[in-house]
Amino acid sequence: MGVFFFGMGYSSQATANAIREIIDRDITIFGTTRSRPRAEELLRAKIRSHAFDGRAPGLMLAADLKKSTHVIASIPPTNGADPVLLHHQQELDKAPDLQWLAYFSSVGVYSGSDGAWIDESAELAKENERAAERIKVEESWSNYAKKREVPLAIFRIAGIYGPGRSAINKLEDGLAHRIIKRGQVFNRVHCDDIGRITALAMQNKLEGIFNLTDDEPAPPQDLVTFGAKLLKVEPPKSVPFEKAELSEMAKMFYSDNKRVSNAKIKNALGIELLYPTYREGLRMVHEAR
Repeated sequence: MGVFFFGMGYSSQATANAIREIIDRDITIFGTTRSRPRAEELLRAKIRSHAFDGRAPGLMLAADLKKSTHVIASIPPTNGADPVLLHHQQELDKAPDLQWLAYFSSVGVYSGSDGAWIDESAELAKENERAAERIKVEESWSNYAKKREVPLAIFRIAGIYGPGRSAINKLEDGLAHRIIKRGQVFNRVHCDDIGRITALAMQNKLEGIFNLTDDEPAPPQDLVTFGAKLLKVEPPKSVPFEKAELSEMAKMFYSDNKRVSNAKIKNALGIELLYPTYREGLRMVHEAR
């Protein structure tokens, strides 16, 4: 058994750790990266790394990809296409023992719901360019999996947080804000839950589209307030959304408002989350410091 990650970033690293903890501590894991320092980190973690930036084929990864049994892709679309299938489908075609595929997508593919609960059957935001690219890539992976007759799990992932990447860290770095937009909520998910769920899905060769979110969507300012309480510091002053100075990307973030259900994946695996709400997750981050 060998697992190949296209895009060995934050979530993929958590998944690799979970695979070794849950399935086999000695499993062979390969992963791509865009930086030399990251390649050195992966080497120390006993992960064989390959250079791949998504813009051109990775020159040295073909042999390891061909002998992999499981492939997880977590690279976002590039110019409307999936970099993995664009540059390495030929090598993937030649993997004789391919058993399972996974693609890390985003809950950003869904249209806004004015705060209502939605599940995997919800309307997709095909009119949004970024969402449309993700939807197109999901379809590309679905078509490829059908052609290969290999199970594919597509995970639509909410806002990712965990050690080093959370409201706690933003507070410590002086980068936290409390921007108030009445009635607005978001889902997020702890990186360890991403890793554990993906590992269990791989173990069970799970197939289908699944939301990967926490149990309790919440206003973003609540995480900052709770993080400040854990750190025993004063939270930043609240700023009404209408008066906040935001980038275009941030404005897009605040234009969304939905509650995304994770019931399907929990039922499929018969589990509960390690960190069902931001409170358990931020306590873990605080204690890990």
